[in-house]
Amino acid sequence: MSNLKKKLNEKVAIITGGARGIGAATARLFAENGAYVIVADILEKEGVHVADSIGGCYVHCDVSNEADVAAVVELAMRRRGRLDVMFNNAGMTVNEGSIMEMDVGMVNKLVSVNVNGVVHGIKHAAKAMIKGGGGGSIICTSSSSAVMGGLGAHGYTLSKAAINGLVRTTACELGSHGIRVNSVSPHGVPTDILVNAYRKYLNNDKVDVAEVTDIVAEKGSLLNGRPGTVEDVAQAALFLASQESSGFITGHNLVVDGGYTSATKTLRAMYN
Repeated sequence: MSNLKKKLNEKVAIITGGARGIGAATARLFAENGAYVIVADILEKEGVHVADSIGGCYVHCDVSNEADVAAVVELAMRRRGRLDVMFNNAGMTVNEGSIMEMDVGMVNKLVSVNVNGVVHGIKHAAKAMIKGGGGGSIICTSSSSAVMGGLGAHGYTLSKAAINGLVRTTACELGSHGIRVNSVSPHGVPTDILVNAYRKYLNNDKVDVAEVTDIVAEKGSLLNGRPGTVEDVAQAALFLASQESSGFITGHNLVVDGGYTSATKTLRAMYN
């Protein structure tokens, strides 16, 4: 791909949760489009592998720890003198069951990663972007569960809905500095988080990626029932990171769900 066609040529990007799944797919796509990518994750072996494969670097980062996030941003500024893209993608889930049996301690742990981690990312990325002269793109991974009820456990849904609200308020503040803040909400993408959730839901530790993919495909989307992929989400993140969305898109939640949360495919028979 020539430099003229690279959508993030010479940009500096941080991706939290970049060692696997959506984060790893996005790290590869960003690098293919000319970005220098810092992979921030707690999974050292996987993170180093991804970073080495794309000519970036890996940094151990627990996003629930503000000092870790600040250190990653400082590294970007020290090595490259700028930060153009912050993808707050790291997350976790717990299957806490009924609201009447909810373990609030587990929910607090989940919020410390899914919500506080995003707060830390936006806070320190914004400071760096303003210091670098203003402008930049901050992207946060939310979920279809924040759009439609019944798609995630209570605590997970709570945390992702909080992200959508935070994106809107920070887009409002940071717009005066030319910084855009958006979120991307995947649905049915068979990542480790979704596979583990189905294992708990089905009480079967042997459920694998292929089975989860089949389950999601059976429930279907408007696109011939095909499930989403990590590459679909990576393309959405690339759009939000690049000049293609820089004209007038901020405070937006880009839902990547094949239309699942917009309409039911059971009505499709009416048109066929």
